[in-house]
Amino acid sequence: MIKRLLWLLTLLLLAAATFADAQQTGKVFRIGFLDGSTASGMAVLVDAFRQELGKLRWIEGKNFTIEFRFGEGKPERLPELAADLVRLKVDLILVTGAQAALAAKKATTTIPLVMTGATDPVALGLVASLARPGGNITGLSTLNPQLNGKRLEILKDAVPKLLRVGLLRPSESGIGQDLQIEELRPAAMALNLKLEEIDTRLDAKGLESAFQTAKQKQVKAIMTISTRVFFAERKRIVELAGKYRLPAIYSQKEYVDEGGLMSYGVDYVDLYRRAAVYVDKILKGAKPADLPVQQPTKFEFVINLKAAKQIGLTLSPAFLARANQVMK
Repeated sequence: MIKRLLWLLTLLLLAAATFADAQQTGKVFRIGFLDGSTASGMAVLVDAFRQELGKLRWIEGKNFTIEFRFGEGKPERLPELAADLVRLKVDLILVTGAQAALAAKKATTTIPLVMTGATDPVALGLVASLARPGGNITGLSTLNPQLNGKRLEILKDAVPKLLRVGLLRPSESGIGQDLQIEELRPAAMALNLKLEEIDTRLDAKGLESAFQTAKQKQVKAIMTISTRVFFAERKRIVELAGKYRLPAIYSQKEYVDEGGLMSYGVDYVDLYRRAAVYVDKILKGAKPADLPVQQPTKFEFVINLKAAKQIGLTLSPAFLARANQVMK
């Protein structure tokens, strides 16, 4: 036992010495950032990631730089963007969402990958298991398939006599989104809700058309698949929900910050801060295969009373008491 402890201590000292040497010799680590949405849409989460790196004594431009690659809502671009980061020989790639993670994993088996927001990474084939990921990828998963059922339940409690819900899904869906839909369909049936799945293009006309379709189908509330491409367009989605007077629940608090009605889900700012911790460990010598994949630990239910008033929805005191935060 003592020999094992000494061995582990030696490894830690060697890793620390390697990192210290890198700092002293002016080594500047290059971090790749691969995301399927847009730079503006992801800004709030990128800021959280940068801030946490700063707390860990990383200084951008001095000992690390970030190479950003965004798919701009076109998932077919991700493989080439991942390949581009590999060609740059970055030291690590932070990947957001299932499709970006799959593209990066296919592009490299040697560069460490840190994922955030990947739904069920074991089912997707990204890792062997959460406890022992193996290979070159680790990070943080989400519970979006399971949480979507809870969102439907909250929506039914909020909207009197709700029978029909519109589900916005990107026209070009990926495997992570398909997993969510597979969970949502039986959840809707269990709640006696009719789920109207609406394929949605992500340009201005496409989003407007999706809401028009929702009204034509006589849905009384909407929700969206949890995906980075919708997150990037959250301001426009929230505005359209208000325009068409449709109660909506979203997967992240940032939608409510833009004026949305309600959100229930993972604290993604917390996820990106925790992702910075993984990056810190790996750049200091840890191997992704040895770092267990973590699941979310912080969830939040947020309600915007101003948005409720604008669409004429009255929420009971008992319902409001369930929220972590009520915005007035």
